[in-house]
Amino acid sequence: MLTVICETPGTLKAEQRDRPVRAEGQVLVRVKRVGVCGTDLHIFTGNQPFLDYPRVMGHELSGVVEEAAPGGRLAVGDVVYVMPYLSCGHCVACRQGKTNCCVNIQVLGVHRDGAFTEYLALPEAFVHKAEGVTLDQAAMVEFLAIGAHAVRRGNVQPGQCVLVVGAGPIGMAAMIFARLRGATVTALDSRQDRLDFCQRELGVAGTVALGEGDVEQLSAATQGEFFDTVFDATGNGKAIERGFGFVAHGGTYVLISVVRDTITFSDPEFHKRETTLLGSRNATTEDFETVIAAMREGKVPTAALNTHRMPLAQVPADFAQLLDPAQRVVKAIVEV
Repeated sequence: MLTVICETPGTLKAEQRDRPVRAEGQVLVRVKRVGVCGTDLHIFTGNQPFLDYPRVMGHELSGVVEEAAPGGRLAVGDVVYVMPYLSCGHCVACRQGKTNCCVNIQVLGVHRDGAFTEYLALPEAFVHKAEGVTLDQAAMVEFLAIGAHAVRRGNVQPGQCVLVVGAGPIGMAAMIFARLRGATVTALDSRQDRLDFCQRELGVAGTVALGEGDVEQLSAATQGEFFDTVFDATGNGKAIERGFGFVAHGGTYVLISVVRDTITFSDPEFHKRETTLLGSRNATTEDFETVIAAMREGKVPTAALNTHRMPLAQVPADFAQLLDPAQRVVKAIVEV
């Protein structure tokens, strides 16, 4: 089967591998679509903190069941999506239902080889029927679930003012699900094309371009009170530190980004505002189900989000183009 490997940062190679053999408790999935995530781009550029090379990237995937145990939950021919966070089920986090931050987590495409290939043998528990959505949509569930999880972590309420810093796909996912909870959403980013997309396709209430005067604009948008909930989706340590200043008194700051840096902030300001600071990692089954339900109801603009496509065989040659801002990539999907 065709498999694309990231051998070292900046180096992708296509090779033939043996098709995996389904073990007991597993299903064999024929991969059909793989979404390209910021994590994949960071792996390619050498900026992913949880990874060893070489690695087969890809954790946003949909496919079709090729083989399954008779009488199981899944049958041959089922269209499926995959929860790529393979949790252990027995650690302190899993016992609380927080499988997204499992102590022993194995994320496809990060800790173990992922979906830039034709077949994957996966534990049945992490493979779910994608009923009522297309293969393309099913491949987008994972990144949207990260945004949905962050919004749930932040306990966003109707009528609240929400700021999302970083208008990449994960930030856009947070915008979508904050709006679905009835919040008024503002986007802050350095790229005007991304901000225009958020206003045109996602219906955010306002956008602010990073740069001179941005704090004043954010203040004016909230009558000087700033934001009930702020989400950081920048992947930039300095941006995360700056974001503390955008949180209203009594507000919440949710860090979706993960960076290598040590983050510092002003303790007097933190206490004065009684800020709630939250990390948000991955997503749970509940968040995936939230996304699927919203897709079925037509509340997620998946066609607009999917801006680029490429076949698996072209990934070594064309992948680097996805890093070029001039390409205006939001979500690229690899067809297998």
